[in-house]
Amino acid sequence: MSAPPRRTWGRLATERIHPRSARLDRLGVAGVVALMQSEDRRVLAALSGARRAIVRAAEAFRETYSAGRTCLLFGAGTSGRLAVLEAAELPPTFGTDPRRVRAIVAGGKGAVFRAREGAEDAFAEGARLAKSAARGDLVIGVSASSVTPFVRGALASARARGAKTALVTAAPASGVRGLASIVVALEVGPEVVAGSTRLKAGTATKLALNQITTSALASSGRVFGPWMVDLSRGSAKLAERAVRTVSAAAGVPPAAAKRLLALARDDVKVAILIGKGGGDRRTARAALASAGGDLRAALEASARPVRKAGRARGGRRPRPARR
Repeated sequence: MSAPPRRTWGRLATERIHPRSARLDRLGVAGVVALMQSEDRRVLAALSGARRAIVRAAEAFRETYSAGRTCLLFGAGTSGRLAVLEAAELPPTFGTDPRRVRAIVAGGKGAVFRAREGAEDAFAEGARLAKSAARGDLVIGVSASSVTPFVRGALASARARGAKTALVTAAPASGVRGLASIVVALEVGPEVVAGSTRLKAGTATKLALNQITTSALASSGRVFGPWMVDLSRGSAKLAERAVRTVSAAAGVPPAAAKRLLALARDDVKVAILIGKGGGDRRTARAALASAGGDLRAALEASARPVRKAGRARGGRRPRPARR
C-alpha cells in the first residue's frame, strides 16, 4: 500500500496548525517554553491511550528476539533517527546482539547526521531493504505522519514475506490499520511548530520505543530486579556499576564483588550466581545456559533440593526385602 494522495496530507494531525501558535513568533522565549510544556503533557496521555498496542508490540519483540530472530526498525527523518537511537542503545544496556536489532533509515547512515528529506519518498527502496526480513522476524515502521512511503514500502514487503509488523505513528491516516498487524497510535495533536514532528510526536515515539524494548527485554531475563546484568563494561562508570550490582544482588561487600567479577571473568550474572550459590565459573555458566540466560530462573533452580539417590518417588525410602 503506497502513501495516500498528497492532498490529504494537510489533514494529518502532525501537519495541522496549533490554535495557540498563531503568534508563536511573538510569544517570547518564556511564552514559547510555557506553551511547549503545556503541550508536552499530552504525550503521557497519548502513551496511556496506546498502552494495549504498546504491550502487543513488546510481546512481539520479546517473542521475536527470544526465538533468535531479527527485529528491524524502519524510519525516515526524525523517526529514522529515533529508530537508530533505540537500536544503538540496546546492546550496552541489555547485551543484545546488534545484528539482531537493527535500524534502517531512509537515505542511509549519512541521513542520521544530515537531513535527506527526499529519501522518505522512496517506497520501492523501503520495500527493497525489507527483503531481508523473513517469517518469524519483526519489522517496526516508525513514521510520525504514518504516510511516509519509505516506511510503507518496508511494511508491505515484510508482510509479503510473512514477517510480523508493527507501526508507531503520531498521526494515523485513513487505512493505516491495514499497514501493520499492530498499530501504536500516539494521539498527541498538532505541533507547536506546524509539521515539526521532532517535538511532541518525536517525544512520544521515543518513549513508546523505550517501553516496547525495555519491557520485552526485562521480562525475558535481561535484567535481574532493577539491575542491568547483561551490561557491557565499556567504561569506568559501567565497571563501577557492575561492582555495585554484584554487591547488592549477591549481598556481599564491594571488595568481595570485585573478586567475584574476577572469578567470573567480568560476567555479572556468573558473578552473582557464584556469590549467592557458591561453585565455580563453569558450573555457574552451565546453570545459566540451562535457564536460557535468565539469572532468577538459574538461582531458583540451584536452590531446589536435589532428590537423594536411593529414594523412591514420593520421598520414601524403599522397604528392605524380607528374609
